[in-house]
Amino acid sequence: MTIFNLKMSLRAALGLLCSFTIVADLSAAEFDCMIEPRQVLELRSPIEGLIARVNVDRGEFVKKGQVLAVLDTSVDRVSAEIAKHRASMEGAILAGRSRVEFAERKSGRVDELMSKNYISDELFDQAAAEKQLAAAELQDAMDNRRLAELDYERQKAIIRLKTIRSPVNGVVTERILNPGELAEAGVGRKALLKLAEIEVLYVEVIMPSRFYDSLTAGAPAVIRPEVPAGSEYQAAVTVIDRVMDAASGTFVVRLELPNPDNTLPAGTRCRASFSSFDGPVVASDQVN
Repeated sequence: MTIFNLKMSLRAALGLLCSFTIVADLSAAEFDCMIEPRQVLELRSPIEGLIARVNVDRGEFVKKGQVLAVLDTSVDRVSAEIAKHRASMEGAILAGRSRVEFAERKSGRVDELMSKNYISDELFDQAAAEKQLAAAELQDAMDNRRLAELDYERQKAIIRLKTIRSPVNGVVTERILNPGELAEAGVGRKALLKLAEIEVLYVEVIMPSRFYDSLTAGAPAVIRPEVPAGSEYQAAVTVIDRVMDAASGTFVVRLELPNPDNTLPAGTRCRASFSSFDGPVVASDQVN
């Protein structure tokens, strides 16, 4: 049964319970709830590639930044070496500098001869043009080396993208692809792994609508999960839904439950009580 279906079932059950007259001390009342992961992530590769290795399996805890899977990067590493070598090549730049120095010396001699009217205007213009062309060729060689440097950085970035790291501290809930399979990029493609972040858990509490004005953000609560049996945890209200379910006459409240040791499993049912409630409440014979 999915979490969504479970929520609907719990809401329907509460709708039946609320059809009877209830007199209760709300400070002792308990409500059905569900403990869920803070978030569930489907990890996909940002680029397509052959999977070289997967370092984790179902049920393993992972740390943020940990390498989970690596795609094959053999071609990318060769391309990176080629770009690195191009970025270190000096031949074209040295040749360009030599041509610039020669053109500057020639232009200086032509200027001196021109001042004495020993050469024609055509030779003077030719020397000036050669100087400009030499400078342009040097700039072109420097631009090409810069492009090679950028290409090297791009290849390194591609290699980094083919190393899949965990974005959160969590637990692996499913391993979908294996080494030798093709990892495809894009929304809707098959994920590599599924992770659940459980250092902080969300507790979804389904409550009758008559309690709507009794809760505020930050209100404390005691959570009693089914597993481990007999345990109690402290949580606090973070979200109160602004849209109620008309059919069951209920609304959902979200609480945050710290779980730093990852001892409390997600996906378990629970009961919640709010110490901020006090005083008896008499419900009508029928909750609309």
